[in-house]
Amino acid sequence: MEIITTHKNADFDALASVFAASLIYRDARVVLPKNINPNVKGFLSLHKDLFPFKTPGDINMREVTRLVVVDAPCWSRLDGLIEGLKDKPDLDIHVWDHHKISGDFSASKTRIEEVGAAVTLLALHLKKNRSLITPIQATLFLAGIYEDTGSMSFPSTTPKDAKAVAFLLEQGGDLTMIKNFLRPAYGPKQKDVLFEMLKTAGRKKLGGHTISIGMTEIKGHVPGLSLVVDMYQDIVNVDVAVGIFFEKARDICLVIGRSSPDTVDIGTVMQILGGGGHPNAGSALVRSMSLEDAAAWVFELLKGNHSATVKISDLMSYPVFSVSPDKTMKEVALLLREKGCTGFPVTQGQKVVGIISRRDFRKVRKESQMNAPVKAFMSTKVRQVDLQSGIISAVKLMVREDIGRLPVIEAGNLIGIITRSDTMRYYYNLLPD
Repeated sequence: MEIITTHKNADFDALASVFAASLIYRDARVVLPKNINPNVKGFLSLHKDLFPFKTPGDINMREVTRLVVVDAPCWSRLDGLIEGLKDKPDLDIHVWDHHKISGDFSASKTRIEEVGAAVTLLALHLKKNRSLITPIQATLFLAGIYEDTGSMSFPSTTPKDAKAVAFLLEQGGDLTMIKNFLRPAYGPKQKDVLFEMLKTAGRKKLGGHTISIGMTEIKGHVPGLSLVVDMYQDIVNVDVAVGIFFEKARDICLVIGRSSPDTVDIGTVMQILGGGGHPNAGSALVRSMSLEDAAAWVFELLKGNHSATVKISDLMSYPVFSVSPDKTMKEVALLLREKGCTGFPVTQGQKVVGIISRRDFRKVRKESQMNAPVKAFMSTKVRQVDLQSGIISAVKLMVREDIGRLPVIEAGNLIGIITRSDTMRYYYNLLPD
């Protein structure tokens, strides 16, 4: 089975790209993530008969032999069920994307080029192959280009985007329909959120540019927050604007950023936070962090003045206390309490064979199991970093995998460990003298 999919919180470029890809991969099924943008959902509710699709829950992932990914640079941007395919052997992966950041797909075929929208690459491929496109398909593909290029006004817009637009208009694409569906929702909810952000709005200088980080708490899902940040940037009149929206019930912060050309690469900042985007627009979801801490982290990322000098060796803890695979769970529990740690590497000699953490004790169902060896309960899927790796790559791995500690390896041997607390010292400029 072949499937075509895209990133979570799919926008019009993502939607257009999967259906453009379906004209290239005729036997593939379109699989959309569970979470899609509200305006995309509105479009699909009217056009579901013309654009049929499946959700990840409809697919038996064991039967998937080819995965076509569009408008997404890495596994972490996909729906969780789709992301589970990354360990599937012999999976054939094709990637079509327009993000400049390097991805982590082991693809047999890639078409990655910095253009304004991913669907541009697919539309030009269809044009080259003289594929038949209906007017409604052309309209959807136009919507994807217009959304990601700001109606052809963003600096990321290229001549190829213009060529794709010309081709799609020739196929009967309707710009009036695009205007209706791309118009974001702005009502009382969005107005209230913007008003709360403006109450505490401030401005700071950063390398000759002005930035402002607005923060507020929201209750439940609020659509149109991207528009709120756009308006916030215009009203506060800054080069870089970031909105941080804290939803207490789910303990998450939604971070949305906008920047003027030649200021800050917002897409890179959001990628480090676990999200993604483009040089002038991006978003990310940060879990278990307060508004103030999220704002401090974002500000340090915007400054971006540590990465050239700070190394993992400057931050990691060493020597590392570890336990053997044969130590009992009871003994490890006492050691965790004694040393005030949340977990230990499990080593055989100097080789890391697992990680045991407090959360692994949830697997213990009977008192007698506390006398079982650690190797029966430890996590064997160990994520680790090399001593020569950069801090940013370590942070991205922690965010992507939701883990609190990474063994640091040199020549295959354990020499240190870096934790969330260590990375916070890096981002908050609390490095030792």
